[in-house]
Amino acid sequence: MASGSEEFRKRLERAAELRSHRGAGISAEEEAALDALDEKEREKRRKVSDAARAEYLVRDAMAQGKFDNLKYAGKPIPGLGESYDPDWWVKGLLQRENVSGLGPPAILLRTEDAELDSKLDEQYTEQQVRELLQDFNRRVIYARRQLQGGPPVITKTRDVDQEVERWRQRRAARTAQEAPAEPEERRTFWQRLWKGTG
Repeated sequence: MASGSEEFRKRLERAAELRSHRGAGISAEEEAALDALDEKEREKRRKVSDAARAEYLVRDAMAQGKFDNLKYAGKPIPGLGESYDPDWWVKGLLQRENVSGLGPPAILLRTEDAELDSKLDEQYTEQQVRELLQDFNRRVIYARRQLQGGPPVITKTRDVDQEVERWRQRRAARTAQEAPAEPEERRTFWQRLWKGTG
């Protein structure tokens, strides 16, 4: 591989040298000889197929290490083999940049509904939970009334009183788990020695 690239480098240097002589005021015979050499080089290039040229360039790049540490080396390329989606680049951008809050209301409300319990668990008071649920229900009803196209809104409103009760139960279970265990009664050295535990 090195001999091929070395030969190519020498040919480039020779061609550059010949072009520099042209500008220096050479004779007509020398000019004709240079043109003949140029034509000969062009003919050689024409004879090499595109596949052979591509193979040479790929091997040269591999020898230089340009394919080392690629992002998907040894992994399947994401999205390969899926059906064509005209908005693939927008979806990819939103996913890569972790952009949220954009999209049709039906999709946004579905994702918010899936995360609503954890968002409710972050609240400290019952009033905060009620306000959050009322706001969510208001936006679901508003999205159902809009006739702007897009996917249908299938997200259901939440019963505020029932959700507050569920919030209380989850909070009570969480505080029961977080409560510290009763400390053991300290025993004296002689009691531990007598029971056989040290």
